[in-house]
Amino acid sequence: MDTINPAERLDLVAELFDEGMAFDKVIGLKVDRYDPTGAQLSFRGKPELIGNPIHKILHGGVIATALDVAGAAVTFAAALARMPAMPESELREKLARMSTIDLRVDYLRPGRGDVFTVTSHIIRTGSKVAVARMELHNEDGTHIAFGTGTYMVG
Repeated sequence: MDTINPAERLDLVAELFDEGMAFDKVIGLKVDRYDPTGAQLSFRGKPELIGNPIHKILHGGVIATALDVAGAAVTFAAALARMPAMPESELREKLARMSTIDLRVDYLRPGRGDVFTVTSHIIRTGSKVAVARMELHNEDGTHIAFGTGTYMVG
């Protein structure tokens, strides 16, 4: 079986985040940057994502999802960087076992804006569990929310 190199691994996972997760597609999340040290995703505001129609602000679940996906992206990238070469089928099996264990979200300001950016970085990574810190900003740089996520990676 052919193994895939580290760059191909990251491309495969970025493709899964961009195209493989139906809810992420509904939100419109796109991976802008993704590596073992950090990730950046973005999405555009649209009527389907509004949680408060009077004030026209993002639904809290959309905010939590965006933070969670960014945290998962960076922790998965960090875990993949430490794994030995393996066939794509084995890599897909490992990815299927990676998941969110815990997610804490702090909502700082109403989710107003047209374009939203969520960034993440690793706080700690181990052989089984990784922890990431995530932030959500709008196009004006307003800090809307931050989160801490714990992920099963091993």
